[in-house]
Amino acid sequence: MKGLNSNHISDESKEAVYAITYTSWNSEIVNTLLEEVTKELVKNGVNKKRILTKEVPGAFELPLASKIYALKDNVDIVIALGAIIRGDTPHFDYISKACIEGLMKVSLETKKAVICGVLTTDDETQAKRRSDPNQMNKGSEFALTAMNMIDLD
Repeated sequence: MKGLNSNHISDESKEAVYAITYTSWNSEIVNTLLEEVTKELVKNGVNKKRILTKEVPGAFELPLASKIYALKDNVDIVIALGAIIRGDTPHFDYISKACIEGLMKVSLETKKAVICGVLTTDDETQAKRRSDPNQMNKGSEFALTAMNMIDLD
C-alpha cells in the first residue's frame, strides 16, 4: 500500500458513518474485501455501528445502491466493492465501464466520496491475489482511502 497508512487519519474519520455496497457476484473474493475493509475501519477506531452494508447482485447495480446511500444525510462516505473478471465476451468491458463511470458520477453528483473498490482483473487468480489479506489486501487500502477522504472539506 504505497502512500496509504493510518498516520493521517483524523478524529472526524473515526466518527463518520461508512456505507459499504458490495456484490454477491464473485462472492468469495468480494466477501474477503468486505471483511478486510470492515477490519481496517474498526482497527482505526470506527465503531461497527457506524458501518452500514448493502449487498447487491452485481457490479452494474453498485452505482444505484451507492447513490441511495450517498443521498442519506447520516452517511458520510460510500465504499463500493466488487470483482469483475474478464471472460470470453465483451461483457467485461461494458460492465466495468458502466460501473466505474457510474460510481464516479455518483460521487460528483452527491459531493460525497465514493471509493471504487471494484477489482477489474484478467482472471480469478489476479482477483484472489488482490483481495488476499496476506498479499495485496486491497480491502485495507479501500478503507484507508475512505478514512483519508472524510475531512475533504
